[in-house]
Amino acid sequence: MTSRKITHRAVLATPGYGTPARGRDRMKLKVMVARTLLIICVLALWQGVVSIGWVDPFWISSPLLVAKELWAQTVGGTLLTDIGVTVFEALIAFVISSVLGIASGLMLARSPFWDTVLAPLIVMLNSMPRVAIAPLIILWFGIGLAAKVITAFTLVYFILLINTLSGAKNVDNDIRTIALLMGASRRDMLLKVTLPSALPWIFAGLNLGLTYSLLGVIVAEILSSNEGLGFVIAHSAGNFNTAGVFAGLIALSLVAWFFAIVMRIVEARLLAWKPSTTSA
Repeated sequence: MTSRKITHRAVLATPGYGTPARGRDRMKLKVMVARTLLIICVLALWQGVVSIGWVDPFWISSPLLVAKELWAQTVGGTLLTDIGVTVFEALIAFVISSVLGIASGLMLARSPFWDTVLAPLIVMLNSMPRVAIAPLIILWFGIGLAAKVITAFTLVYFILLINTLSGAKNVDNDIRTIALLMGASRRDMLLKVTLPSALPWIFAGLNLGLTYSLLGVIVAEILSSNEGLGFVIAHSAGNFNTAGVFAGLIALSLVAWFFAIVMRIVEARLLAWKPSTTSA
């Protein structure tokens, strides 16, 4: 009886025991404070270097100039419009690429023959630099929506294809065998065994693909466009407006951060049975 009491007291004395929620809250607070301090230090150093005169603001601008540029573009309404255009194009490319990439990966997983036949071609196409083929895409499809979506598609499609195919190939053999012994059809194997087992791989690809859809759209907008965040960056650079370039980059970073948060929430809902693969 005495030893049980001692053991129980020892466990209760363990740091963080009995208050996991409080421990998580403290850790979140520490992370937020550390991030905030890091951002403040970087901005202060940036502003200090410019204010002292070590670097001409023409080259790196300054936090104050960038803030003024962001405010001017926001008040004028152009920044929100450009953000909306880029987000719309990126989401269209992401949805189309994800659906086709996941479907292709599952189909190749069901056909080892075609997987072997197409593997070198997939590797070759995926290794092709998209920046190099973006001008060709613009030449074929113009500077409208189609060119941006297709440029982003060439990035995201292969990410989802390869991740889905890898996840489908790594289904536990014991689970597969049990399902077959229980009389599962090919459709049951696909929907109830392969797809659920591949979901962590698919979501890892979706997290990466959502960011790369923005990257593909931005590349196309920088090369040839008259709207969007890529246009803001390219136009500002062409006019030697460094603050405008940083304003566009900051807006793009905020959009990517928002996308990551949304995907993290969706992943947490659908994959509550496993740890999140998404970084904060």
